[in-house]
Amino acid sequence: MTPAEEPTGPKSSLAQRFRGFLPVVIDLETGGFNARTDALLEISAVILDMDEEGKLFPLETHSFHLEPFDGANVEQSALDFIGIDLESPEREAWPEEIALPEMFRKIRSAVKKHSCTRAIMVAHNAHFDLGFVNAAVERTGIKRNPFHPFSCFDTATLAGLAYGQTVLAKACQVAGIEFDNSCAHSAEYDAEKTATLFCGIVNKWRELGGWPVANTELLEQETE
Repeated sequence: MTPAEEPTGPKSSLAQRFRGFLPVVIDLETGGFNARTDALLEISAVILDMDEEGKLFPLETHSFHLEPFDGANVEQSALDFIGIDLESPEREAWPEEIALPEMFRKIRSAVKKHSCTRAIMVAHNAHFDLGFVNAAVERTGIKRNPFHPFSCFDTATLAGLAYGQTVLAKACQVAGIEFDNSCAHSAEYDAEKTATLFCGIVNKWRELGGWPVANTELLEQETE
């Protein structure tokens, strides 16, 4: 963040809950598994908020179809799996260097609203998504990436702890979240389901008495 963007107001409940980080849920569809060589084809971000009772909830979703970068590899098996037709006139794909800054602008606005220091990515198997985003940022020369460069919240891990399931569809089923497999592998659909899953786990932990912890205020004073 630039000095003009540094938070100046009191921290929101959301900022206090995650040590000054704003969790933003991300889902991607890609042309393969290699972040350096394979195309980033879809990206969706769900910005979260917190109500007066401390309950976390999905606030808004921003999604883009993306044009493969010059020289990008796109595996046909990946297209078949996610059901993307790159030649479809209805796809309305954006270049990475236009879509990503626009999405990041919306995320930075939410970071500032909550007086957070930066965003932290939430995703299912999060390091996969973080790797693709970081590669795209490097490739396009974007200077104002709102996300922490290596820390993230992985809902596969959290769902394994909370529900004994690491597959998104199965974790949602156990958590009582409706999941339509015919809609899966759309970045927007999966991001919104991941957001609901993450919020549910965080809220359940609070209901069970796991937050706030007794020494939170003392710890914050010691680290200031």
